[in-house]
Amino acid sequence: VFHMVKTSHRAAVLNDVEASDFIATYAAFLKKTGKLELPKNVDLIKLATFKEIAPQDPDWFYVRCAALMRHIYKRPNAGVGALRRAFSGATKNKVKPGRCTRASGGIIRFCFQQLEKLGVMEHTQRGRVLTKEGYRDCDRIAQQILHPE
Repeated sequence: VFHMVKTSHRAAVLNDVEASDFIATYAAFLKKTGKLELPKNVDLIKLATFKEIAPQDPDWFYVRCAALMRHIYKRPNAGVGALRRAFSGATKNKVKPGRCTRASGGIIRFCFQQLEKLGVMEHTQRGRVLTKEGYRDCDRIAQQILHPE
């Protein structure tokens, strides 16, 4: 006779979920909290010099903050320079070949400052790291994605 045993779910961490799922869910969470201050020219800001126009998504700031949280979770002690390289892209130089260009550091720095005010990230001498609350939030969001109940 087989008995049905209720299996408990293993605790999920950020590495267990897809990046796009986590970023979308965490961005929605950040928007719902309403504690992040948006940049002054949020509708005019380009994310890098190689971009031609500003982002079309009205929630781009929350998405960028969520992507930064994921990046720092996986690679702690990263600074603005490392993330400028992570979000880099190719310039469009008409006839000349494209070259790699870094993303805007001001936007990344502003996102970091807002996440620090939220209490999920802190600045150390080696770079930015997540606080215990930051790790807890990321793992809680991952748990919600894997086991929606």
